Amino acid sequence: MNIIKIALLALGLMLSCTLQAQQRLLMVLSSYGQKDAEQNLIKPGFEFDELAKAYQVFVNNGIEVDIASPSGGQPVADNYDVKKEYNHAFINDVRAMGKLRNSLKLSAVNASDYQGIFVVGGKGPMFDLYQDESLQKLIRDIWENKGIVSAVCHGPAALVDVKLSDGSYLVAGKKVNGFTNEEEAAFGKKWRSQFAFLLEDKLRARGANFEHSPMMLNHVAVDGRLITGQNPFSTVDTAISTLKAMGTEPTFIPAYQDDKTIRLVRRLINGESYTTEQLVAEQVQAELIGSYGYYVARFAKTDQDRKKAIKLMELVSPLIRQPMLELSIAENHQALGNYQQAKTTLITLLETHPDLEQAQQMLDGLNK
Repeated sequence: MNIIKIALLALGLMLSCTLQAQQRLLMVLSSYGQKDAEQNLIKPGFEFDELAKAYQVFVNNGIEVDIASPSGGQPVADNYDVKKEYNHAFINDVRAMGKLRNSLKLSAVNASDYQGIFVVGGKGPMFDLYQDESLQKLIRDIWENKGIVSAVCHGPAALVDVKLSDGSYLVAGKKVNGFTNEEEAAFGKKWRSQFAFLLEDKLRARGANFEHSPMMLNHVAVDGRLITGQNPFSTVDTAISTLKAMGTEPTFIPAYQDDKTIRLVRRLINGESYTTEQLVAEQVQAELIGSYGYYVARFAKTDQDRKKAIKLMELVSPLIRQPMLELSIAENHQALGNYQQAKTTLITLLETHPDLEQAQQMLDGLNK
C-alpha cells in the first residue's frame, strides 16, 4: 500500500512538472519592416527594446517562448541601441537570436500550443498586424481557449479587428491601453501620415474603455485575461501582468534604468521633491528626464504643464548642459511671466555659448 502511495505521489509530481513545462507563450512581431541596400530603414518594423525586455521577463520566469511573424524568418526591427542592457542580453542569447532569425510563420502556428500571446509594438503593426487574418484567428482561439492575450505600445493594433465566435469585438467593453494620440503627435510624425487609423481612436471606436497615463509614462490596463501596455516603458510591467494572469508568480523582475527613470518622472510631476545630487547617487538617466521635460514643454496646454516641464529640465540642467534645454527653460519662464528667471537662465547660457543667437535675441527682447 505504501509503495502504491509513493508511486502515485511520484506520478503527481511528474505531472505537475510537466504541466509547468507546458506553460508556453507566443511573441508576435511585425514583418512590415524593410531596409534599403545601405541598411537605412525605409519601412517601420517591430520595436526591439520591447521584444528584448519582455522576452527576458518571460524566459527568466520559466515560460517557454516562441516568436512568430506574418512572413516567418527574420523580421526587421526599427532602429535601436545595441548597447542597452536588455538589447545586449538578447543579442548575446544564442537561443533567443535563433528564435528571432527563424520566427514561425503565423499561418502555421497552432493556437492550442500556447497559454498566452504577447504582441510586440513598433510602428510596423499599424501596417500589417491589424489586418493579418491568421493572427486574428490565433488571438481569438487563444482567448476562447481561456488563454492570455497581451500587447504593448502599437501592439494592440493587432486587436482592433479581432472578433470572437459570437461576432463581438474582443476589446468591446474592456479596459484597454496602447500608444495614445498625444504620444503619436509627439513621437510618431515620420510614419503617422501613412497609418490607416490612430490606435487610440480605433480602439475607442471598437467599444474599448481606453485608459492611459500622461505622455510616455508607464501604464498597464488589465481586464481579466486581456492585458495591454501604453508604450515602451510599459513593457516590463505588461509582461509581469501577463505572467501573473498565466498563474506564474514572477521571481525575476528587472529594474532597467530607463524604466526606473520614467517612474521617477511620474513622481516628480506629481510633486515629489528631488535634488540633482540624488539623481547622481541613484544613477538614473538625466538625459531622459530632460528630454521628457522638453517634450512636456513643447506640447504644454496649461501653465501647470509648463511648470512641470521647468521642474524636470531645471533638475537635470546642471548635469547635461544642453543649450536647447536651457532655451526651453527660458521660453517657458517667459510664457509664465517669470521674466527675471528667464533672463538669469539666458545670461548663464550665453556665458558658455556666447554665439548662440537665439538666446541673445531672446535676452535682448526681455531687456527692452
